[in-house]
Amino acid sequence: MRYIVIIATVAAFSLLHTSCSPEESPRDQIPTEAAFTDANAVLRNCVATLYNYIGGNTDGQGLQGTCRGVYDLQTLGGDELLIPTRGADWYDGGLWQAMYMHSWAAGHEIPKNAWLYLYKVIALCNNSLEQIDAHRHLLTEYQYEEYKAEVRALRAIFYWYLMDLFGRVPLVLSTDVSMNQVTQSERSEVFHFIVNEMQEVLDMLAFENSVKRGNYYGRVTRPVGLFVLAKLMLNAEIYADDNWTDKNYIDGRLLEFVCDGKTMNAWEACSFYCEKIEELGFKIEEYYESNFMVYNEESNENIWTIPVDRDLYSNQQYAIIRSLHYRHGAAYGYTTENGTCATRHVLEVYGMGTDDEDRRFYINFYSGDQYDLNHNPVLDRTGQHLKYYPWEVEMDLSGSKYVETAGARLKKYEIDPNALKDGKLGNNDIVLFRLGDVFLMRAEAMYRNGENGQHYYDIIRARAGKSPRPISLQNLLDERLMELCFEGWRRSDLIRFRQYESLFKGDFFNDKVDESDGHTTVFPIPADVMALNSNLRQNPGY
Repeated sequence: MRYIVIIATVAAFSLLHTSCSPEESPRDQIPTEAAFTDANAVLRNCVATLYNYIGGNTDGQGLQGTCRGVYDLQTLGGDELLIPTRGADWYDGGLWQAMYMHSWAAGHEIPKNAWLYLYKVIALCNNSLEQIDAHRHLLTEYQYEEYKAEVRALRAIFYWYLMDLFGRVPLVLSTDVSMNQVTQSERSEVFHFIVNEMQEVLDMLAFENSVKRGNYYGRVTRPVGLFVLAKLMLNAEIYADDNWTDKNYIDGRLLEFVCDGKTMNAWEACSFYCEKIEELGFKIEEYYESNFMVYNEESNENIWTIPVDRDLYSNQQYAIIRSLHYRHGAAYGYTTENGTCATRHVLEVYGMGTDDEDRRFYINFYSGDQYDLNHNPVLDRTGQHLKYYPWEVEMDLSGSKYVETAGARLKKYEIDPNALKDGKLGNNDIVLFRLGDVFLMRAEAMYRNGENGQHYYDIIRARAGKSPRPISLQNLLDERLMELCFEGWRRSDLIRFRQYESLFKGDFFNDKVDESDGHTTVFPIPADVMALNSNLRQNPGY
């Protein structure tokens, strides 16, 4: 008798091969013939359950919301956030210092977690596609095509994250694959596979807005697919390059893609997909902070989110909990960890303390004196008014009088006083994709293609209360930091702008890494994975 996993998390093996057998515990499984009785059962067991894995509530799981996984690679591997060593806290064997010094090795925990998580979901998608085929007789032709399109799109998204992080990865599209059959594909091959998959299924994805509550809440719909295609085109120079350490860069104007029957270069294609998103009725919110409020399902700007609801879902938001001082969190009824904070570079880009200070800094970060939700002062452990000192941040604060208070702390999402799980389970959906990013993508793509993208750049500046400034690559990169800070894009942005290197370098640091060859723009294939499959090649430089 065959069994199918329908709810519980499936253990991912070192690469991806996931199967179900009679020997496995049946407590979280039911016989296949009982699971599939009609079209709704196919939708529920093969499509809907996959969305249990977009977010998470344990380390290493989820695209955002948790720690020690994909999100940490994209943020702590860039120049926007770090977790300083605070005396006896947060050294963790050098785990975090290795992240922002780019001195990670193949045995580093966080890349391994990301690899296992991403391949686990890919394996589940492969299983779902096979089950949809096996139970096609229960479906109309339209249902069959629609269900398969959504699962293929979701699998493509997870391959995109995997390819972005690791470069060369195995492309496995079936559950019936043995370990000795698994080999790596070049990054460009995986990239083109993802593009082709998303283009092929796009017309079968529902038009619905997945941010609004309803049947498509949190799901991959057409706007989500268009956003992914725009991002793929924006980063095409990077993703099409199989030799990222040779310093020979690809020109996006020379890369050709067919979009709706028309041949375009990468920048034209990015702009094309951004325009398609605009046509679907999304709007820039008048107030930036509206996108991150409690009950932000009403945002007209957000395109795809991870649903967070203390009464309905298990997805959690850990980023702010990890950042706030213990007493600050306690003032909200939360249990916080006094860790993550902004780098000095972030303060400089926001113009903190200057005449050109950007108001988004105070939406994204806490600094200075802190108050509870009733505007009562928050007191530190000595009974003094708790104050954060953004400019005092160092990689190691041991011995500093600012050991507990250095660094601006993550804010962005409105505090939900009714949140559960020590503050991690509230009612702010976690924003993955939004129109503000689309406008900045289009401005950049047009500029790189020799066109005038100033209009889209100015819209984002105006919403922030800032006067227009001339569009340039550096200004665009800085704007992306101010607008999208800790939304999970910084690492890929720095790589695309050829500015990816550690902020911590020089003779002072014993573990300094020579990044001049660009090898740190991808992470190493995890050592445990390499040990189990001799077909895999380690990425250059590791």
